[in-house]
Amino acid sequence: MSEEILINVTPRETRVAVVENGMLQEVHIERAQRRGYVGNIYKGKVSRVMPGMQAAFVEIGLDRAAFLHASDIVRAAPSLVGDAAAEGGSSGGPTPPILDLVREGHELVVQVVKDPIGSKGARLTTHLSIPSRYLVLLPYSRMVGVSVRIEDETERARLKESLQQLGKEGSLGFIVRTNAEGQTHEALAEDVDYLGRLWQAVQEGIERARVGTRIYEDLPLSLRALRDLMRRDIEKVRVDSRETFDRIHSFVQQFMPDMVDRVEHYPGERPIFDLYGVEDEIQRALRKEVPLKSGGYLIVDQTEAMTTVDVNTGAFLGHRNLEETVYRTNLEAAQAAARQLRLRNLGGIIIIDFIDMTDEEHKRQVLRTLEKALLRDHAKTTVYDMSPLGLVEMTRKRTMESLERQLCEPCHECGGRGTLKTAETVTYEIFREITRAVRQFDAEKLLVLAAPKVVARILDEESAAVAELEEFIRKTIRFQPEEHYSQEQFDVVLL
Repeated sequence: MSEEILINVTPRETRVAVVENGMLQEVHIERAQRRGYVGNIYKGKVSRVMPGMQAAFVEIGLDRAAFLHASDIVRAAPSLVGDAAAEGGSSGGPTPPILDLVREGHELVVQVVKDPIGSKGARLTTHLSIPSRYLVLLPYSRMVGVSVRIEDETERARLKESLQQLGKEGSLGFIVRTNAEGQTHEALAEDVDYLGRLWQAVQEGIERARVGTRIYEDLPLSLRALRDLMRRDIEKVRVDSRETFDRIHSFVQQFMPDMVDRVEHYPGERPIFDLYGVEDEIQRALRKEVPLKSGGYLIVDQTEAMTTVDVNTGAFLGHRNLEETVYRTNLEAAQAAARQLRLRNLGGIIIIDFIDMTDEEHKRQVLRTLEKALLRDHAKTTVYDMSPLGLVEMTRKRTMESLERQLCEPCHECGGRGTLKTAETVTYEIFREITRAVRQFDAEKLLVLAAPKVVARILDEESAAVAELEEFIRKTIRFQPEEHYSQEQFDVVLL
C-alpha cells in the first residue's frame, strides 16, 4: 500500500493530508488564530464545583471555563490538587465525591484532552501525559504499558522489558506507542532521555507559572503530524514550504534519522493539494451525499447528538438477485463509511443504517468489513453488533471539531436548519401579519417588503387573494421586492 503525507503551509494556515493509494484518508487543519489546545498543560483554578455532576469547572485562561470530572483527578498527588485530593486515597477503587477532591479556589495543574466543541468548554485531566516518537510519558504513574495495536506477544514482551530496564530506577511511567514496533533498545533510550528532560522543564514551569498560564504546548501541526503519523509504510512526506521543510528535516533527523530521505521539499508551481486532488476531495467531504462505485450512495448527516450514515442502493441493480445486490452494496458502503468517518473526523455516537439483509452470514461479513476498514483509523473506535433493523451502533473518539465544523458555519439563510420556508408559506405569513397589523394600528396604506421570489409569487399566483384582503381590511397594500432580503424575511410597514 502506497501512503504519503502532504503538508501545505501558508502564513496563516497549515494543512496536512494523508493519501493512501492516491485516495485522501485524513485531513488535519491548524490556523494561526485558532490553534487547538489538546495536549497543552495549564495551571488552572477551580471556579465552580458541581457535586451533582461529579465535576468542576476550571479557569485556565480560555474563553470558557473548562470541564474536569472527578474520575480525571489524580488522587495520589497532593502537590497537584491540595490536601483534599490526598485524602481521596489511591487511584484505585470507586471515585470519591468531587468535594473530597477539590474545592472552589483550588489551584490545579491540568492538561486538555478535548478541545472546546460547539458550546462546550475544553475537557481536562490531571493525569498528565506527554508523547514522543515512540512513547507516552506518564509522570504520575509507575506503569509500563504497550499499545494493543502491537499484537505480537514476543514483541510486546521485548518492548516492555526494554522500558523496564530503562526506567527501573525512576518513578515515571510509560506507554509504548504503535510506532515503537521493531525499534531498538537504543531508540527507546533516546526517547526516554528526551521525555525526562522535557518533564524536568515542565516541572520548572509548574513552579513558576501563575494561574491561567500555559506551562507546556504541544508541537505545531507540521511536526505533530510527523510524530503521530510517520510509520514504516509512509513512502514520502512532501512539504511545499522551504522554511517548514527545514524545521521538519531537523526534527526527523533528530528523532527519526532512518526516515530522513523520505522527507522532500515540493517546489512545484502547481499547489500540492491540487496536484493530488486533495482540494476536490475536501469539497466533496463537505457534502451529505457520498457516491459509491456500484451506483449506490451514502447520506452522512451530522447532528449535535450523533452522526447517522444511511446506505442506499441507488441505481445499482446487481446481476443475480435482490439479496446479492444489497449485500454487495453494504460491503462497499462499510469501507466507504469507515473512510468518511476518518476523513470528516466524525466522532461521538455514530449510527450506520445498512440496507436490510436476511442472510446472517452476509450481516457478519459486512460487520467484519467495517471493523477491518476501521483498523487503520488512529482514533479509537468501538463497533457493536448489527441490530435486527440493520443498524450498526459505534463510537469514535472525538478530541476536536469535525472537518465540516472547522471549515463551515451555520447557514445565515436558514439558521442552520438546512431548510427554508417555501415562498407559499412566507406568503401566508405576510397575509396574517397584515391582518394583525391593521387591528393594532391605524394606517391608510400598507407597504410590504419581501424577497423578490416571494413578491413575484404574491403578485402572480395570489393576486386574487390580495384583492380580497384589501377589500376585507379596506386599505391599499403595495408590495416591494428587496434583493438583500432572504426568502423568509419580510417587513410590513404602515403608511
